[in-house]
Amino acid sequence: MKELWLKIDKTTSKNVAEELLCSADQTCDAIHIADKWGESGVRKTRIKIAAKGDKHDIQVLEPFNAEELEKIKEAGKLVAVRLVVKSAEDEREAIKAAKLSADYIIIRCLDWKVIPLENLIANAKGKSKLLAEVSSFEEAKLALETLQLGVDGVVLKTSDPDELVKVAHLIKKQLPRMKLVPVKIGDVKRIGTGARVCVDTCDLMREGEGLLLGCQSACLFLVEAEVHQNPFVQPRPFRVNAGPVSLYVMCSPEKTRYLIELKAGEELMIVDRNGNARFTNIGRVKIEWRPLLLIEAEHGGKRFKTITQNAETIRLITEKGSTSVTALKPGDEVLAYILEGGRHFGTLVKEERIVEL
Repeated sequence: MKELWLKIDKTTSKNVAEELLCSADQTCDAIHIADKWGESGVRKTRIKIAAKGDKHDIQVLEPFNAEELEKIKEAGKLVAVRLVVKSAEDEREAIKAAKLSADYIIIRCLDWKVIPLENLIANAKGKSKLLAEVSSFEEAKLALETLQLGVDGVVLKTSDPDELVKVAHLIKKQLPRMKLVPVKIGDVKRIGTGARVCVDTCDLMREGEGLLLGCQSACLFLVEAEVHQNPFVQPRPFRVNAGPVSLYVMCSPEKTRYLIELKAGEELMIVDRNGNARFTNIGRVKIEWRPLLLIEAEHGGKRFKTITQNAETIRLITEKGSTSVTALKPGDEVLAYILEGGRHFGTLVKEERIVEL
């Protein structure tokens, strides 16, 4: 499990610190107190305190001293070694601290942000927990993705409570399993030509994975990525042929968007037939004009719809496989995500009553 620490020091005003700490109590694993001013400004908190001296849950050792580290370990204390990496020598010191079994190594990278972290992840992984000191969501995301494995956590220094919330969601979010249910196909009919969207991602999807899409936000159908071999077209496992520009697409467990709004670089949620979800980024959004199919399904006495391109390569996912939209017939069952309530700019409002036909 990745860790999130909040750093408090003399640059953080008392009012801001109080606001940050309220959020930290719910989201952080530790508070890193960088000086005595910060220590006196921190109220009693349920989470661990990391600071210099031996009166805290985690003793921060700075500068690094091998003999002192061994003494702290012998005393049975948790210890975090903090190092500012400016050269290869600083890297070697961090690796040495890892070999001496420091519980944590806090790394602050100055000009070079990626290469030092790659080197340390490769050499210290599994020996100590490597924490990157960051000041923004973007820096945290980079550190957590470096060398694919990423660091073991971040120490966030910020005066913006919203930034703490964003980083906490990045690190701590456990994507909930999307509860998919079978819906019964009622009718499939050809409609006219329309502006159809292909969503090309920055990842490779597997059989049974795709995007949740639909005409109504109350029912989103699981449309499979183009992962299957066929005699006429090569597989495109990065692509979902999603449907017309007006469809809803589930971008996160909390939010839908219209397909027309998606752009390269943005985050998107991939879902599999078991409801497992993961995030990827969009590589390209391609709009072309193609003949379309209107697909209607029933569940719980209600009727729901989606629209796809009329082509054999577009498939809706079922409990055990998938079915081409051109082969669908009344009575077939496909998987969908059913939810109650309306949406305000893509955000679910459970209490709102809304009718989409």
